[in-house]
Amino acid sequence: MIDQLLHALPYVFSPMNLLAMVGGTALGIAIGALPGLSATMGIAVLIPLTFGLDPMVGLGMMAGIYNGAMYGGAIPAVLLRIPGTPASIVTTFDGYPMAQKGQAGRALQIAVVSSAIGGMVSAIVLITLAPPLARVTLAFGPAEYFWVGVFGLSAIAVFVGKNPIKGILSACIGLLVGTVGIDTISGVERFTFGMTGLYDGFHIVVLLTGLYAVPPAIAMAEEAVKTGISRAKLRVKSEHGMFDDWRLLWKTWARSSFIGVLVGLLPGAGGNIAAFLSYNEAKRASRTPEEFGEGSPEGVAAGECGNNADNSAAMVPALTLGVPGSSVAAVILGGLLIHGLRPGPGLFRDHPDVVYGFMIQMFLTSLLLIFIGGMIGTRVFAHVLRLPRVLLVPLITALTAVGVYSINNSMFDLYMMLAFGMLGYAMERLDFPLAPAVLGLILGPMAEENMRLAILISQNDWSVFITRPISLIIATLTVLVLLFPVIRGFFDKRKAARASA
Repeated sequence: MIDQLLHALPYVFSPMNLLAMVGGTALGIAIGALPGLSATMGIAVLIPLTFGLDPMVGLGMMAGIYNGAMYGGAIPAVLLRIPGTPASIVTTFDGYPMAQKGQAGRALQIAVVSSAIGGMVSAIVLITLAPPLARVTLAFGPAEYFWVGVFGLSAIAVFVGKNPIKGILSACIGLLVGTVGIDTISGVERFTFGMTGLYDGFHIVVLLTGLYAVPPAIAMAEEAVKTGISRAKLRVKSEHGMFDDWRLLWKTWARSSFIGVLVGLLPGAGGNIAAFLSYNEAKRASRTPEEFGEGSPEGVAAGECGNNADNSAAMVPALTLGVPGSSVAAVILGGLLIHGLRPGPGLFRDHPDVVYGFMIQMFLTSLLLIFIGGMIGTRVFAHVLRLPRVLLVPLITALTAVGVYSINNSMFDLYMMLAFGMLGYAMERLDFPLAPAVLGLILGPMAEENMRLAILISQNDWSVFITRPISLIIATLTVLVLLFPVIRGFFDKRKAARASA
């Protein structure tokens, strides 16, 4: 592993890759600072534009946007009490009260250092755990990969969003979309309706940009916010040095990094859950819990460190099993696929420079947050809030249209992107999570193909799916995940009955 990391370093530190990481991090902070935009949307818009680039350059930009946006959400959270990203909700609890006390600069400094530390710890975990786990997957056969696909879909469908039923329905939409095209085993056309544009199925980029880039643009056009934030509200000067609070916060950083990493390894959990758990644990362990909610630096540090420690950890199951730990990881997984990089042990064997280089890029872009976000750019990026959001609508629409058209030079892809955009907008309005639909397109065909291969190899012996220990373990986990809402509902009813008695 060390040899592979050292071999990837020259590629990572090439001028184009460095420029991609710096530019991606700066762009990510700006995206996160604008309420209504997210890392998921930013990467979805970027993916079509990286289609013709070297995979390392494209992945470097994605890593920068990922880590940058997760910190950037803290800027409006501190200054305006508006979370720039869902994971920044916790930052509003103490960041905004600090700003009200004239400590906005200190709060943002704590946020950027905490984000960088959480991101770097998470990247180290990715580098440490992913290669051994990829070697373990060499023991997987078609039956095991079928259960991995079903488990990933089940976990994302159940745990992402508030309603498991809506999550499962969203996953079914993705599964249906994934069946379109020519069957890879039998060669039969499925749901093409005679249209040649559907012979190869729906391109993952078309689905990603449609679901994640178009709905925010429609929402911003609806709101038609024509004014930005006044200059007076964007004062971020601080009399404290960036690392002056380390004695007070180092335990919080260590605790929140550990929690964020554990949450990131669980499919479907996400940075917002990591932030809430880290905040609650920091409050429980603090000597001054009464200060939480009133402007506690520990509260800001816990939330930001926890949600960024989720970032790279969510890529561990994504790179090794093809099961992303978050919606952003799912979009990055789509970015890997369009560059011909299929997750699993083959990725580490056939493209070691790319996969190890990407892991290093996740670490370096977290480190860049301190320089770009803390030492140089927080004041600059705060002024992004002065930009009227309605101006972003034509920019996002143009970028997505150009990017999708450039893939196959096809107007059909543009029409499909708009159709998926309207579908994504309707799903968001009805509170359906989008990540299960994306995973349905990615994991559905994989699960179907491996299921049919397992049946062919075993000569129609269906017991092959539960006879091997690994298959039985993953199948059991899948059943437990699907039963989790039922079990939770049962215990909630018992608790309510006891409370009313």
